[in-house]
Amino acid sequence: MASLKRKHLSEEKKDMISGYLYISPFFIIFLIVGLFPAIFSMYLAFQKWNGFSPMEFVGLSNFKVVLTDPLFWKSVYNTIIMGIFGTAPQLIVGIILASLLNQAFLRFKQFYRVTIFMPYVTSMVAVALVFSVLFSNQETSMANYIIGLFGMDPINWGTSEWGTKIAISIMVFWRWVGYNTIIYLAGLQSISNDLYEAATIDGASKFQQLRFITMPLLKPFILLTVFTSTVGALQLFSEPTVFLGNNAFTRNEAMTIVMYLYRDAFRLQSFGTASATAIILMVLIVIIATINLLLTSGTSLRERGERK
Repeated sequence: MASLKRKHLSEEKKDMISGYLYISPFFIIFLIVGLFPAIFSMYLAFQKWNGFSPMEFVGLSNFKVVLTDPLFWKSVYNTIIMGIFGTAPQLIVGIILASLLNQAFLRFKQFYRVTIFMPYVTSMVAVALVFSVLFSNQETSMANYIIGLFGMDPINWGTSEWGTKIAISIMVFWRWVGYNTIIYLAGLQSISNDLYEAATIDGASKFQQLRFITMPLLKPFILLTVFTSTVGALQLFSEPTVFLGNNAFTRNEAMTIVMYLYRDAFRLQSFGTASATAIILMVLIVIIATINLLLTSGTSLRERGERK
């Protein structure tokens, strides 16, 4: 009996070891690519280092340099403005598009779904070429032609303060609205039709079905997209850099927090201030995520109160 028990335990250990070996590549890659750079960045935030010379401990000086730099606060302002303009509309439009794609009478659904999702998988080089033509500074560009129909003067989209922000926000909206639409569509398809049929029999209107069935059951998907879109907006980098090209790091109209971080690290070789910026960005993301959580908790409490 003892030998059988030891054999059984050895088999369990073998299974446990083999299981850990199967999942070990993920943890090894995460340790090398994710955890180590994050810890090293926290260490660098308190050092003065250009990548070649010996490190010099400077305490909180890097944070002081970043927080007293007007360009940093300009990048925070730009990030928040473009995040709001590019993120909020796509969440609303995404729900509308998902509702349309979920209708039973709609034909060629698969074609529309692929078409809406296509911008998300499109190469950023192609996106840059398309939007550089749409929002060129020439009076004959498509964007200037459209606003000219409403009697507005042409805009220098690549140099003006608000023109640059609007163009980049539209690029962000165009690229990510399909991604959120697919998530909302999956949420809508997870709702049983029996609930709508029972509500119709009970005399509930379409608006009441939307308010008391669709939105509450779609809420987890909405929270997911709000959270991911908020984090993505605070990490905005690709769209401004490909839209502005060589002028991305020399002009302040569209400088984002991540662009500010990249400029310090790889253009000014100031890895200490870049790491300090990364930590500040992490704190900002945590604060906004906490605010979202508190707002969500408040909404849930209000809903419970209304039901009582």
